[in-house]
Amino acid sequence: MRQSPPFARSDSLSVAALLRLLIALMPLFASTILLSAFLLFLVQPIIAKQILPWFGGSSAVWTTCLVFFQVVLLAGYTYSHLATRYLKSTHQAYLHIGLLALSLLFLPIIPSEALKPLAGADAAIRIVALLFATIGLPYFLLSATGPLLQKWVAPRFPEKTVYRLFALSNFGSLVGLLAFPFAIEPFSTAHAQSVAWSVAYAIFAIACAASAWTAAQSADQSVPVRTAVADEARGPRPGIRDYALWLAFAALGSVLLLATTSHITQNIATVPFLWVLPLSLYLLTFVVAFEGRGGRGWYQRSWFLFPTLLLLVAMAAGLSANRGVLDVSLAVPLYTLGMMMAAFFCNGELALSKPVPRYLTQFYLTISLGGALGGLLVGLVAPRVFPTYFELPVALVLLASLAVFVARRTRWLVGPAVVATLATGWFGSEYIGFLREEAVYMHRNFYGTLRVKEQGEGDHQVRRLLHGVILHGEQLTISPKRLEPGTYYARSSGVGRAIEARQRHQDSVKLGFVGLGVGTLSAYGRGGDLVRFYELDPDVLALAKTQFSYLNASPSKIEYVIGDARSSMERELASGQPHGYDVLAIDAFSSDSIPVHLITREAVQLYFQHLQPNGILAVHISNRFLDLKPVLANIAQALGLTARLITDTPADGSSGSTTDWVLLARSATTFDAEQLVAVAEPIEPKPEFSLWTDQFNNLFDILKSRPINELRRMIGLD
Repeated sequence: MRQSPPFARSDSLSVAALLRLLIALMPLFASTILLSAFLLFLVQPIIAKQILPWFGGSSAVWTTCLVFFQVVLLAGYTYSHLATRYLKSTHQAYLHIGLLALSLLFLPIIPSEALKPLAGADAAIRIVALLFATIGLPYFLLSATGPLLQKWVAPRFPEKTVYRLFALSNFGSLVGLLAFPFAIEPFSTAHAQSVAWSVAYAIFAIACAASAWTAAQSADQSVPVRTAVADEARGPRPGIRDYALWLAFAALGSVLLLATTSHITQNIATVPFLWVLPLSLYLLTFVVAFEGRGGRGWYQRSWFLFPTLLLLVAMAAGLSANRGVLDVSLAVPLYTLGMMMAAFFCNGELALSKPVPRYLTQFYLTISLGGALGGLLVGLVAPRVFPTYFELPVALVLLASLAVFVARRTRWLVGPAVVATLATGWFGSEYIGFLREEAVYMHRNFYGTLRVKEQGEGDHQVRRLLHGVILHGEQLTISPKRLEPGTYYARSSGVGRAIEARQRHQDSVKLGFVGLGVGTLSAYGRGGDLVRFYELDPDVLALAKTQFSYLNASPSKIEYVIGDARSSMERELASGQPHGYDVLAIDAFSSDSIPVHLITREAVQLYFQHLQPNGILAVHISNRFLDLKPVLANIAQALGLTARLITDTPADGSSGSTTDWVLLARSATTFDAEQLVAVAEPIEPKPEFSLWTDQFNNLFDILKSRPINELRRMIGLD
């Protein structure tokens, strides 16, 4: 019998050693696999960030994008499996080369303005259609490259080495993903990113076509090598139980990734770094799980399952801790670390149960199907089935339950797994009960969750609208003061003072408001005034009209513009319709998440084109986690504007809330008005902080708290 190649006898190669061998022996295949993996994940934040402002900066944009990527990844794996199973090598090459040539027609990958969403359109479906038209076929072929090339070269590798190509592919994906926030986004425009990626894809297409042709030409010469390693290639055929476990582990890992990312971004900001962080850690678990000594990977159940169970319980407890608003300095580390360990559990178990290379494409196809199903459940099914975010607590309970099943092989872990299952179930029910408490209406759509709560009795009965766990407006339902503006918009607030300062000397004013809430700001409208609301979510408008009475009672003329406010204003300006607002107020946060594209230098420039020469831009910056004062101070300095801060702390018994509003104007004399002069405080720019633009913003500069400080506060040490 012929001997296997020298490298086939080594079962303890490191990633670096494997990479060196690939480069030495098969540079074309190695470079193609690495380049495809790099481009596969680099394109995700590139394209998602470009379309994010078109859909209002919602955290659901990234979730929907991930669903698309996972489904196309499944399609690519399916294609690889079917092509290598049913087509001859030469036919595989011809088909693949033809598709690669066709995919070049998609370049450059720049989203067309014609694909921007229309008011009232289903945003999720629109995103999927946009992505398909922009990167559909290129992404499909990149998805197929890893399993396809691994199948072509599998006969040259023993069982314990071939799956390390999967780890190597995930390593390339991880590098591509991390390159975006640290090496690409800060130094290049969105257009330049798309063009550079398109050039790199064209190079990949050439390399992949050459790989396909080379594999087809050398198919006959591979037969002896395949025979030489036939003994190692033999192994049991996977059964239904194997496929079910692969599917379950892959699906739950995907559900937890998307649910955790959504939980973080809906309460902080929808920015690429908070997308990339969980996904990078998720990919890292694949690398570590499928790479290690003896071909077993680094996952050891007896070491890693117990701390994973502790983190699952902590994540479940954190959902309702601090009235559902766990500080960002604790929430981000807890949920990213917990997601990583849970994903490592899922992917580690996948690595332990992987089949022999003969069933390689079936294995990849099954875990890809699980990932896609998990993504579809979170991105498309859950928003249409659950009235609020139930998928994260449900996923935590299911993962703990699956750990009970797995722990049977390591008996001392059965008890902790059962306790963790009961604990996550209890904390999950506490969270669901907290969300349902006093709720008279619950609704969920693409843009988030809405709840209407009714509390109190008699003149103190109040109806509140919550987005996520954050109050977005309230109204007394019976009291004679029910039409008086309150919460963040009381007459003593920054926006209230700005409006009354402009109304004092004018018979009629034009007021523009970005973010409707319950329509509280319409209470400032007088007969003859024009009030225009820009609202992203049409369901919020329906709630404001049916559950609250501000809008229906206002004597002013009220207009509504549905869709992303910035896109709407850009269209209005392009059609020659600057509105000349006397006051334009920006208050469009979803939960505590910041739609960053609404507070960049370019956004503020746009707003001032819609303002009167002496008009005031009012930006609501009250936020539990982030200090936005330096952001607006730096923008004001860059644009030659004057910025003032008004902090309002209403007296006890008032319907107002403690708020921070930043007011910006072209001239400092604007703040000489009686309503403003005594309370408007100058805010100084901070040169050490980055200037927020459409191309760059940095959340770390403006974090209000740190993990240790917040933990001490929660346990009562401070």
